Amino acid sequence: MSLLRSLSLNLVARVGSCPAGPLRLQSLQPWHTFHTGPWLSSAASSKELLMKLRRKTGYSFVNCKKALETCGGDLKQAESWLHKQAQKEGWSRAAKLHGRKTKEGLIGLLQEGNTTVLVEVNCETDFVSRNLKFQQLVQQVALGTLLHCQNLKDQLSTYSKGFLNSSELSELPTGPEKEGCLKDQLALAIGKLGENMTLKRAAWVKVPAGFYVGSYVHGAMHSPSLHNLVLGKYGALVICETPEHRAGLEDLGRRLGQHVVGMAPLSVGSLDDEPGGEAETKMLSQPYLLDPSITLGQYVQPQGVSVVDFVRFECGEGEEAAEAE
Repeated sequence: MSLLRSLSLNLVARVGSCPAGPLRLQSLQPWHTFHTGPWLSSAASSKELLMKLRRKTGYSFVNCKKALETCGGDLKQAESWLHKQAQKEGWSRAAKLHGRKTKEGLIGLLQEGNTTVLVEVNCETDFVSRNLKFQQLVQQVALGTLLHCQNLKDQLSTYSKGFLNSSELSELPTGPEKEGCLKDQLALAIGKLGENMTLKRAAWVKVPAGFYVGSYVHGAMHSPSLHNLVLGKYGALVICETPEHRAGLEDLGRRLGQHVVGMAPLSVGSLDDEPGGEAETKMLSQPYLLDPSITLGQYVQPQGVSVVDFVRFECGEGEEAAEAE
């Protein structure tokens, strides 16, 4: 007997068994018996939950609806379920894309207190490097590196500088607001954007009183959600020793960073070194980028600071050499 016929007979039986008088139809229970949680009981509230989850996670409406159904309308559990599913998909896609060249990307510069970090994250195309989700990945890598550096218990009498390679970066904790390591965030980004990506490298500098870190990022873009993160294609840190924090130090540091980005020195050198030409690799002996009639050393000397070290990152640097090998 069909379900529809059975329901009709049931209705007739109920009506036939009613006593004489006004006819009162009893409402029938819905015939479907699947359960998707209490969140479906109200169309308005379910839509509100769906919109909230969509805004919070950025995943599609279809996936957000599935997450809420799976988790019985629990917003927190649904968010966690979405991240786990996306991570699985990201790892799967990362394995398929592994080996594809990643020559594009961004340099990220982040300064907080006496700590400055420079990171490089690569992708396949410049188009993806301009995507907000990719830029948020660079932000997470910079924050993870900053937290790692700040957790190092060292007594500073002079500046300290360190580097992290791709493997070391991947294992860093993401931070207090997110679970897992940076490699998990990398997998999520690959899953969302569909390109191979790599956490290339990071450098960090910590300075005590009496030192200053000048910085410069070429083609700078400021992160929309973290005001002191700067993104670009080239970045430089210049560590200076100075007896006091004076006015104009920030501008001086920026000019020194510009020089390092433009002239690509290999060492600092000494003020006693002979002036060199365009092929010179010692920073202080190079023609000053903004005034080639003098050397950088001649520009710095009257400023009352001493340049002691620097770091220079160029996005995609080394990829051509590696490909040639």
